[in-house]
Amino acid sequence: MMGYSDVLSYLYGLEKFGMIFGLENIKWLLSLIDNPHSRLKTVHVGGTNGKGSVANMLSHILKEAGYTVGKYTSPHLVSFTERITVNEEEITENEVAELTERIRNKVEKEGKKNLFTFFDFTTALAFDYFARKKTDISIIEVGLGGRLDSTNVIEPLISIITNVSHDHTQQLGKDITDITKEKAGIIKENIPVITGAHGKSSDIIEVMAKIFKSRVYRLNRDFSCKKIGDQIMSYAGIMKNIDNLSINLMGDHQFINGSIALCAVEVLLSYGFSINEDSIRKALAYIKWQGRLEVVNENPTIILDGAHNSDSARVLAEFLKSHYKDKKKILVFGVMKDKDCRKIIEKIVPFTDSVILTKPATERAISPYEMERYVKNAVITEDVRSALIKAKIIADKNSLILVTGSFYTIGEAKIIINEIF
Repeated sequence: MMGYSDVLSYLYGLEKFGMIFGLENIKWLLSLIDNPHSRLKTVHVGGTNGKGSVANMLSHILKEAGYTVGKYTSPHLVSFTERITVNEEEITENEVAELTERIRNKVEKEGKKNLFTFFDFTTALAFDYFARKKTDISIIEVGLGGRLDSTNVIEPLISIITNVSHDHTQQLGKDITDITKEKAGIIKENIPVITGAHGKSSDIIEVMAKIFKSRVYRLNRDFSCKKIGDQIMSYAGIMKNIDNLSINLMGDHQFINGSIALCAVEVLLSYGFSINEDSIRKALAYIKWQGRLEVVNENPTIILDGAHNSDSARVLAEFLKSHYKDKKKILVFGVMKDKDCRKIIEKIVPFTDSVILTKPATERAISPYEMERYVKNAVITEDVRSALIKAKIIADKNSLILVTGSFYTIGEAKIIINEIF
């Protein structure tokens, strides 16, 4: 059998094909392994921001309710195995190797030169794994967009579109109408849709759902949330209300993500799932999610956050505005070339005292020297390790070091922080 390192080399080697939009290749791959996705009950989670958090909340709640729950998310921070879990336990390296070799052998036996991407292959692998594990339900996060995303082969119980804002504009278009249509491409006939989108985007989603005869549950119309205290909310739902609900994830935006997840729970009840309030409370009180306002060190405080577009930067700025007011704030920032780094920087930098610009180890990252024009008196570093060493020199025990801009940046930081601090 292939070793795990050989498997990763093979999988990452598929990235040379870049992004190939369309479902033809993933359907072909799945047909070689007897279409495991057709045997799965799923919830499909798309949108611009918050989809990973919603998927994670749903997974924790359903697990706490006693179900065997698959979860497929991307990207990973440190290990590829983070992408595929059952009951919050990551797929093992041996299982990744075994399933990769199985699918690869089927491909090579066909002898066709079909092009398929890294994400096509890993999506097929995830579906194969969930079918083997006989999951009661699997939560599937869209990779990019929706309509032509590899995950869009499923016929879910629920389609979720968290929100819509400008991101991946090179692939999805610069106009919010075009982006919304791509995101709403996961809507299926007679399948309920839950959305946290607002304004023009929510109207487009409503129109598209009507075409497919799909009921829409819309934030602040059919369900809502209210902040009660720090990380405590109340939920007013389509059938039930829950007061004083504690969420173990920082940031007021998690109340919105939580209410979307709870609306999905209510819809799942109509499918015969049994989920009581106690399971909901326990799951959300102890939930963890890497890279989302994640505190990874104290004295100094170090927070990792995957804010990588204008909307998520705004949310992060709102958090900084209301938290850690007494701390000197040091920003470590590295971002990808396809992001609007100026808008992200403009939203976050006003709430920080020092800025260190850096570059994660990928060709997709923008040079810190290109970002320098957007920040006065920024420190420039060549890599994430150098940036963190510089941050440690600048910081004292009462400082806050915030690492953000990309999941690549915070993924590297997560490994290095334990060595340096």
